[in-house]
Parts: sequence; C-alpha cells; structure tokens
Amino acid sequence: MTDNILIQEISNTYIKKRGITAAVLRLDLLHPVVSGNKIYKLKYYIEKALNQEKEEIVSFGGPHSNHLVATAFMAKENGLKSIGYVRGERPPRFSDTLLDCEHYGMELKFITREKFDALQIDCEESNKPESLIIPYGGYGRTGALGAKEILSFNEAGNYNIIMASAGSGTMGAGLILTLQQHQKLILVSALKNNYSIENEIKQLLFETEIAEKSFQLNYDYHFGGFAKKTPDLLQFMNSFYEEHQIPTDIVYTGKLAYAFDKMLMNNQFPEGSKVLLVHSGGLQGNRSLKKKELIF
Repeated sequence: MTDNILIQEISNTYIKKRGITAAVLRLDLLHPVVSGNKIYKLKYYIEKALNQEKEEIVSFGGPHSNHLVATAFMAKENGLKSIGYVRGERPPRFSDTLLDCEHYGMELKFITREKFDALQIDCEESNKPESLIIPYGGYGRTGALGAKEILSFNEAGNYNIIMASAGSGTMGAGLILTLQQHQKLILVSALKNNYSIENEIKQLLFETEIAEKSFQLNYDYHFGGFAKKTPDLLQFMNSFYEEHQIPTDIVYTGKLAYAFDKMLMNNQFPEGSKVLLVHSGGLQGNRSLKKKELIF
C-alpha cells in the first residue's frame, strides 16, 4: 500500500504568511471502494478471518457507513460472507451506500437506534464460531495495528505535526504507534462531546507504546455532531476543492481541513512547522447531500 502513497503539497497566502509547509496524505486515492484508512483498519481483521477459517464477517454501521461498504467489498474479495447491522429502521428506499453493500453481497439487518449500541456487545458474547466480528468503525487493537502502517513510508518523518480526523479512535491509536520523537499528533474529533475518545485510544495501546508520545484531541470542529454539517462547512469544502482540487467529506475530512485552516489563521502552528494532514478517505457521507451542494 505504501508504494502507492501520494503526498500533495498545499499552499495559499495564509500558509506562506505563517511560514509553514503543509501537505495532504491522499489515502482517498488508494482504492475506488475501500477508501482511505479502511484498507489499513480492515487488513488484519480479514487476515485473521482467513487464518481462523471463518466463513463470514459481521460488522456494524450507519446507512452511509464507509466502513460497511469497505467490509462488504473486502469480504467478497476474500471469499467470505458478510453481515452488516445497520443503525436505524429499514428505510423505504436504500441509500446509495446500502445499495453498494448489497451489491458486494452483504446481508443487511436493521436495528433501532435504541438497541444498536447493546447489539454489538450481545453479538460478541454469543458469537458463532464461523463468524468474525469487526466492531463498529473497525475499533480494536487489530484495527489499530493495521492503521499503524499509514505512516510507514519514508517521507513521514519530514513532518513535525500530523493532523487527522477521529471517530472511533482506531486510526488515532495506529498513528500514535508510529509517531516519531520530533512529531506531534493532533486529532480532530468528528463527534460532539466525544471526551471519552482519549481513554478509548489509550485502551488500544500499551503504556510503553504511548509513553513520551505527543498528541492532543481537538473538540472544537464537530459542527454539531457526527455527520452534522452547516452551510459554513459546505462553503469551506467547496473553497478547499477550488483551491487544492482535493475532495473532502462532511463527516471527517471536511472538518479536519476546516480545523487546519482556522488553527492556521489563529497562529496555532509555530513558524517553520511542517504539517501533514491525513486524508482518511470516506467520501460516502457526501452522497447524503442534495445535488449541487458540493461542486465535486
């Protein structure tokens, strides 16, 4: 995967004025279906399923879940069945995401929001021997070990600030594993009041793996909550695309790019900083928007 890594430098008046270097790690370009960090987070789950001779993958997500589409595709590619538990009532009309899941052979089961959180625990406790469960968002040590490989390319050491969006914290944990001594990781929470995420990240790591690593959580750019959006965010995403030709999404990467922009204007990066934004892919969420809300 690292052989196909693309790092795209970005620049504008503010970046030049602040005396910093900035670039985007374009994980969104790695695969047309298994977008961005999903390739990494699912890698060892699929490997485990094959090594243990499992027959099916069971996982969880919302009606616009990048994770479910990626899981469905990778399961099919590896000769495994897949079951996706979807948060919410069965809709009269499937989203494009759910249609993709079905196209890749995933059996969809709809669970009310009230029962969804407890369902994963129930499934894990009563798991069938022929099934491998992948937690919501790929959360787990297995997912983090895959995400560890995101920064395994040589040029990663050229940057002293790494920025990424955070949902379940799995990718964040993986990035911490390969964070170098001169680097700081800034994770931008995509969820409102997601203050438990720091502990959830630490639960995936040993104390020796997190000791002396520099990272922080930023909770200021959730735009109302997970997958929530505002006209300001959409306008920014369009401007960012016009300026850099990089598509972002309303769930994760749009908020990440917005956070970078505001932190830049507020002088929150020391002069001479070299900042790498991790584009974690996942443009599925944009398919929930009305046509022409985004220009890409």
